[in-house]
Order: sequence, then structure tokens, then C-alpha cells
Amino acid sequence: MTDGSPDLNAARRAVELDRASVETVDMLVVGGGITGVGVALDAASRGLSVTLIDAHDLAYGTSRFSSKLVHGGLRYLATGDVATAKESAVERHLLMTRIAPHLIRPLGQLLPFVPGVTLRQRATGAIGMALGDLLRVRAGTPRRILPAPRPVAARTARALVPALAPQGLRGGMLSFDGQLVDDARLVATVARTAAAHGARILTRVRALSLSAGGATAEDALTGGRVDLRARSVVNATGAWAGTLNDTISIRPSRGTHIVLDATDLGDPSAALTIPHEGSISRFVFALPQHGGRVIVGVTDDDAPGPVPDVATPTEAEIAFLLDTLNRVLATPVTRDRVRGAFTGLRPLVDSGAGSTADISRRHLVAESAGGFIDVLGGKLTTYRRMAEDAVDLAVRRRALSAGPSRTATLRLVDRAVPHRDSPHASSAPLLDGLALTRADVEYTVRAEGAMTAADVLDRRTRAGLVDADRARLLPVVDALVAEALAELG
Repeated sequence: MTDGSPDLNAARRAVELDRASVETVDMLVVGGGITGVGVALDAASRGLSVTLIDAHDLAYGTSRFSSKLVHGGLRYLATGDVATAKESAVERHLLMTRIAPHLIRPLGQLLPFVPGVTLRQRATGAIGMALGDLLRVRAGTPRRILPAPRPVAARTARALVPALAPQGLRGGMLSFDGQLVDDARLVATVARTAAAHGARILTRVRALSLSAGGATAEDALTGGRVDLRARSVVNATGAWAGTLNDTISIRPSRGTHIVLDATDLGDPSAALTIPHEGSISRFVFALPQHGGRVIVGVTDDDAPGPVPDVATPTEAEIAFLLDTLNRVLATPVTRDRVRGAFTGLRPLVDSGAGSTADISRRHLVAESAGGFIDVLGGKLTTYRRMAEDAVDLAVRRRALSAGPSRTATLRLVDRAVPHRDSPHASSAPLLDGLALTRADVEYTVRAEGAMTAADVLDRRTRAGLVDADRARLLPVVDALVAEALAELG
């Protein structure tokens, strides 16, 4: 089932929603985060007919709030979870060499040897990096893509991260991992690739209830009821999975980041890896981004109670991240320098552990009592393997006619140059000092399924990560989105 076009937009949504309401597909996927779109792509690329729905937008929940790393699992080695670390290294290899080399770059990560990092933390960090490099070798990732870890002198450490405190600096260990251009961009790209293989990607369609044979849903744009029929159903709603299956126990974990200007850290060319005080397995990372920003994260704390659509960072979390970062800097970064903050909710399977930091990041794929498949746990780096396991189980349980997964060698589509598709081609910034252009906005509406200014700012371009930039851009982008939607009809 292939129509060949990856483009997602409101016009295509309207046509495909009408068809979805009268046809029975092989698989219905609920959830438009990285896991859900990964399932849709795996199934569609095997020749199955697929409909994906999400109550909001692509990457609306956890998937846009990650550290934007495709990592080999250093943390999991530190906790002895070798299986998860091996899986992460293999999936990182596939993403960086075959699936999405156009979306990922190698990023140096510096563990600084400063007074605030103990000898035990230095030693275990260096050993972990060496073991991680062995996993890189076993996965087959060449050193031209991910160089081997190495010790660096204090002068080199300061050249990589100029804001490091020089007092007591004894160099550090430099290792390399993968960094996404953007996590939300990965989700949109996987969704577009699934669409190119015939999957229906329907945002703003909320599942009200699931069964083995489909779902009762609501079109959030009209309020109308939609009955969707399918031979198999996959619940990939992450931290919200329990709202559709009350027999599972999800223990969400809060992962908060803050956004700084890169100039506050001297425009670093490598990330900082800073161990929590007294820990050898938990870290705060300061990660340089394109556009002159650095994001600093991440926390790992329980999020009890009802799961909100979008979690809000707390002042305590922001203070913790700043305090940890400032332990290694010459000049502390103050609260007024924080340009933005965001929190994601990790969909961890409750294991009874005392802390969410102690819960395994291994994923769980299982058939529910209602006959649909739940995909739980996991992380962004291993989304492809999670999706493969979910489709494999659905194929077995529902006797679907499909071959083995193809996604280990299936390259994701490239993003077209926006101005080539724009009827009002303009590469000039919409506002002084910001990179977003009219052509960028139009492209997100015409090809990436954006339907509101928030879709554009928060989940396609990420201009909204900085609060002040978002406020300036919102009215301009809102008008451009309305114009582009009108042109689509």
C-alpha cells in the first residue's frame, strides 16, 4: 500500500480521515510520538495498510522533550545494564550509518577533571567510555563517524568549553556520541517516510477507547465521532498508555532541561558531562545546539498523579540544573540567563524501584487483555527496535500477511529545500535576529502536517524553545499558517 508522497498537510488529512472511517486496515497505531510513527513505518514498509492517529500533533508529548541525543548507553553501562547499552549502540549505529545520517552528527562530550568531579567519578567515567567504545566496535560503527574516546589536556578542555573553571582543571576525557538535528524533526521525518509507504497519518484524532478490532475516536477539529476498524491495534501513547488500558502500571519520570545562550558557556564546541554529586551513573549534560543555544539537562524524578498533556518545569528543577552546571564553570550562570525550559515525561514501566532513576529503560511489548498491543518503556534511540518488536507481535497474534522488518536498512526521507515548494519564496528572516523564514513556515504546513502556529514553533522548527522568541514570532507565524492553510483548500 504505497502512494509515494511523503507530504503531510491538512488537505491530505481530510481525504484520509474520510477513508479511514469506512475501511478496515491491517493496523491502527495510536500515538504520534517517535514510537508510534516508528510502528507505522515498520508496518507500512512491510506492505501492511496502516492508520495512525494522535490526539494532538506529531511529537506533541515526550518525543520533543528529549536531550536530542542518539546515544550508546554510557549510563546503562554504569548501572550494569549491559543488554540495554548493547541495544542502544546497535540502534545508534543503524541511525548514524543507514537510517538517518542526514539528521545526526557526532558530538564530543567532555567529562572535565575538576575538583567537583571525584577521582571515583573520573575513573568510572573513563572506564565506561572505554567500554562504550567496545560496544561501538561490536556494532560496527567506524571511527570516522564516532572517534574513539581519549584523554585531553586542560588547554584542550578549555578550548572545547571555554567557560570551564581553570582552577584545579586537570584536563578530562573526551568521548563521542550522536546528536540529532532535532528530536521533533526525527518524528516528523519518520512520519513522512511512513506516509510515503502508504500509511495514513491523522493528527488531532483522539482515541476514546480501544479494542482488538479498532477504536472509537473523536475528530478534535469537528468534535465528530469516528469509528476506526483494524485487524490489529497498537497502543503507543507512552506516558498516557494507562488512559487507554487501566491494567498497566506506568510510572512517569520527569526529564527537565533549560535553554541557555551558547555565549554564556563561551560558545562551546563539545558538550559537558557532569556527574551528579556522589553518583557514578547519573549526569547533567550541557549540549550545544544549532542556532547559538545550549540545552542543559536532565532531571529524573517521579511524576505522580494525573498525566498532563504538557508538563511544566519547576523552579527546583531549574535550580538543580544550574547548581550542577555551575560546579564546573568559572563564572556561574544565573537564573535570569535561562531563556527557556521544558519537561518531558518518560513512559517507564513501574518495577517497584525506589527511584525512577533505578528503573530499567528496556522496552516492553505485550498483548493486553483487550487484545491490542501495548508498547511501553524504552527511549528515543531504540524506537526502531521497539517498533519492530510491536509489529512482529501483532503479525503473530493477528495472523497478518507480512514479511520481516525492513527498517534496519530503510533510509528516512530527506527534507526538501523549503523555498522550492513555496509559492511566495522568501529566505529572509521573519524577524531580525531569528532564522525562521516565510518559506520555512509554508513548508511545514504544506509538507510536514503543521496546522497551527504552535505546531510550527514548537514541533517543526523549535523556534519556540526560547520564550521571548516564541512570543515575538507567534502573531506573524499564526497569520502565515492561516494563509498557507487557505491555499491548500
